Amino acid sequence: MATTTTPRTSPGPWATVRWLARHRSVQVTAALWLAGNAVVLLLAGRTLPFDWPALPGSAVDQLVGADVAMLSVLALMALTCLLTRRRVRPDVAARAPDVATARRETVLLLAWAALGLLGGFVLGPLLGWHPIGLHLAGSVVGTHDHVAPAEAATWAVYNLVVYAIVPLAVFRRRYSAAQLNLVSTDRRGDVRLILVVLVAESAIQVATLATVVGRLSTHQYLVGVPVTFLLYLAGTGLPIMVLVHALLVPRLLRLTGSTPATVVLGGVLYTALHAWDAWTVLTTPTDAVLSVVFLCFVYLAPGMMKTLLTVRTGNAWVHLWAYHALAPHTLIDSPHVVEIFRIR
Repeated sequence: MATTTTPRTSPGPWATVRWLARHRSVQVTAALWLAGNAVVLLLAGRTLPFDWPALPGSAVDQLVGADVAMLSVLALMALTCLLTRRRVRPDVAARAPDVATARRETVLLLAWAALGLLGGFVLGPLLGWHPIGLHLAGSVVGTHDHVAPAEAATWAVYNLVVYAIVPLAVFRRRYSAAQLNLVSTDRRGDVRLILVVLVAESAIQVATLATVVGRLSTHQYLVGVPVTFLLYLAGTGLPIMVLVHALLVPRLLRLTGSTPATVVLGGVLYTALHAWDAWTVLTTPTDAVLSVVFLCFVYLAPGMMKTLLTVRTGNAWVHLWAYHALAPHTLIDSPHVVEIFRIR
């Protein structure tokens, strides 16, 4: 199967906005986001039921924060489109097999992911830990729960094997690295995009969240930051890159024939893969509804951003370095990992 590149002329910004506004997937996403805001205002009390020590504030504060985060991601998506507007973009859909095969492989991949989530839901509590999802307990939002080194290590190994090593081993027998979005067609352009997005996203996080800046000793920086990078690379970075961006994104684009729909579905998949986040509360119907809404608020926009980076570049590695492994996880979660492994 040949991999092609197709030169495309990007329309002006307002023409792009009008084009996007006509897409059903964009309309539905916007409507559901507004509906989520209404649900939170109707159901939440003064505070949300979640354990988010790193993100204190009332329910209204958290809602405003979610909306501001969505706007910041939309700005980064616009920046991505601007930086890639003159590139010869790879035809990512052409890297997938025919529609029937793509549909069958997509169903099998989603079933495998569901089994992986189910296995993590059973295995974690069986070992006396949190359910194993795509985020380690305490990631980004913090936690008051104890996370043992064995839990962190098992989390990383489980996710790496289930979501990255096994699927990649199966698909590499049939498809080339280029067909799996693992080869760059424009290294200079990819590096520039990675650096610009990484700097912009890091600046946003330093300005709005508690990051590693000024919180560790010299030894903790020298040891804890590399440990955090490797832990999260294995536990969430590579699993997401392989399962979603190397395998599913080309097939979703082939099946939908729509970049906006693929970007939205990438966000939905990213959200679903974090279903077992340790902060979710499912003890009452109200808490369960709020948990689902905030799972979408936390993960839908980043998932769309990651998918856009992959679709615009045809390179699954770009999102990993620009918008995942370093920012947010190494930047935000290093103090958490330092505490887990008692790095002094």
